[in-house]
Amino acid sequence: MRVLLHAIALSVLAMISGPAQAQVLTFDQLNGWQDDDHAQALRAFVQTCDKLDDPVWHPICNLARDTPPDGARAFFELFFRPTMTGSPPALFTGYFEPELDGSPIRTPRFAYPIYRRPPDLVDGAPWYSRADIEGAGVLRGRGLEIAWLADPVDVYFLQIQGSGRIRMPDGHVIRVGYAGKNNQPYRSIGQELVRRGIFDASQVSADVIQNWVRQNPGAGQTLMNTNPSFVFFRKIADLAPNEGPIGAMGRSIMAGRSVAIDPAHVPLGAPVWIEKDGAEPMRRLMIAQDTGGAIKGAQRADIFIGTGRKAGLDAGRIKDPGRLIVLMPIDLAFAMASNG
Repeated sequence: MRVLLHAIALSVLAMISGPAQAQVLTFDQLNGWQDDDHAQALRAFVQTCDKLDDPVWHPICNLARDTPPDGARAFFELFFRPTMTGSPPALFTGYFEPELDGSPIRTPRFAYPIYRRPPDLVDGAPWYSRADIEGAGVLRGRGLEIAWLADPVDVYFLQIQGSGRIRMPDGHVIRVGYAGKNNQPYRSIGQELVRRGIFDASQVSADVIQNWVRQNPGAGQTLMNTNPSFVFFRKIADLAPNEGPIGAMGRSIMAGRSVAIDPAHVPLGAPVWIEKDGAEPMRRLMIAQDTGGAIKGAQRADIFIGTGRKAGLDAGRIKDPGRLIVLMPIDLAFAMASNG
């Protein structure tokens, strides 16, 4: 059985185009491990572990469902080994689910649409750019508008976050989630502002960018168009108000326990130990349940903070170093180390 598991682990490893080096650590080497709420992490892990297709995860997922909260730490220590790939320092950022006012129809106040996925969009094939869509208007008149917002900056940052809640004039709230992208490269407009000498890198945050674009509407639209990537949405009808948005695994994600990673380096659904430094250090076990266009590399992660304005402010302040350590099933962890 162990030989079979090792063979499965090697096949899984071959599907992860990760870096050449992997280091297996002990749990004693994880700063703050003993102080975390492992039961919360276990609850998040169970939320999506059945979506892990690789056979090496199946028995672990079955055992996770039967593990009581007070056995969560022992569960992770028994079946996983901390594995670090890439070279710290990591880069941690934060993201959130916006709450915005909107309208189901265009009005003088609500004049900027968010779109559902066009039927002629093909995954992996480059489509029209942001400038084509918002400037040339290639989608106008096609009936693809889901809702209309009051501010083009809100439209842009809703796309960056990938999900949101939109309150209609009658008080009804719709939830929207990621439905696809135009397969154009993502370019950071924050980095573009730094490149132009408008701000230093230390000054750039989501709030700073939004304020600058709003104060300079013409130049702001041109700035946003330097990012050709464009995101399409879908309505999500069966999500309770207390549930987080839908992540890349098709399930609701959990504030403070879900993280977006690069699936070329970290398997979606894997537990991830976060050691984030900065003004507000974080030592926490999270689950890799989401992805993002700007999340690239083995030591890169975007932490889901929550919903609403405060969550947005908190998320916008996160731009911190540290290290990211993936908890891998034991056989897979040592297969990664021997591969390095």
